Amino acid sequence: MPKSAKAAPPASFDAALAELEQLVGAMEGGALPLEQLLAGYQRGAELLGFCRERLQAVEQQVKVLDDGALKAWEDT
Repeated sequence: MPKSAKAAPPASFDAALAELEQLVGAMEGGALPLEQLLAGYQRGAELLGFCRERLQAVEQQVKVLDDGALKAWEDT
């Protein structure tokens, strides 16, 4: 990815997670040049932020549905 180009935001949480997993795999492979590692790290940080925001939004929706209190998941 060129330095001046900003990657588009992911289409969904699942798309962000899949891209993040792909980035981590490529970075762990150890075959990327330093510049691509840095770009991958930066993109990974963006994706992680996106995922956190989506999870927080869903948590807020669950709180609303549960009258403001998060309830523990029950094992069934």
